Amino acid sequence: MSEPIVSLTNLFDDLPDAPQPIYAKLKQAISQKISSSEWDVNQRVPSESEFVKALSVSRMTVNRALRELTAEGFLVRHQGLGTFVAEKKAHSALFEVHNIAEEIAARGHKHRSELLVLESAKATVEEAMMLGVRTNHGIFRSVVLHYENDLPIQIEERVVNASLAPEYEQQDFAKQTSYEYLMRVAPMTEGEHLVEAVLPTPQECERLQVSPTEPCLQIQRRTWAGNDIVTAARLLHPGSRFQLFGHFGR
Repeated sequence: MSEPIVSLTNLFDDLPDAPQPIYAKLKQAISQKISSSEWDVNQRVPSESEFVKALSVSRMTVNRALRELTAEGFLVRHQGLGTFVAEKKAHSALFEVHNIAEEIAARGHKHRSELLVLESAKATVEEAMMLGVRTNHGIFRSVVLHYENDLPIQIEERVVNASLAPEYEQQDFAKQTSYEYLMRVAPMTEGEHLVEAVLPTPQECERLQVSPTEPCLQIQRRTWAGNDIVTAARLLHPGSRFQLFGHFGR
């Protein structure tokens, strides 16, 4: 393992002066250090007591920030050793990234999509952390509903780094998927997935034509082009209409 990171003096210097809880500010500062590679993979981060002493914040604040960053895949904790910067691809080994239109066509079915939201915006604190950029950085938001043989199969919610895909808002996503456009302008070099079962919200029930008690499969995905995070997406599928398949070798 690498030597611990000991300098926390200027941790908050690059953050915008925006009102937010201290734990969220700490999370954003740490995620920016990791995304910029200033804190290397497998490098040990300071202990909770070191954060408390250097930043004059409460242990509860530090614990929440580190706990949430661990859950989101930025950090990994090893009992008896400490907390370390996680591998970026910690969740990517099980799945490849495919174009949903091609997947549906390969099954001999018809794909179509309905664009629900497409807008430019300034990144919120949460969006900035997902994309590894500063708060208020230019982004695009989109929501697309995908159909297989006229039955809803996926809600695709996406935020895109506008500096890496500047013409995203001008695309016709009825004629091409966001995957096709992004792979053309910022080809993916790596990615990560987080998969879990969730219950849909009332709006999601209506869009996917499912009951409130039907479990859905949620895939949270981020993809990189080189050292930059291009996009973060949340993909929601009805559990009764979707499967994940993986093949493993030795």
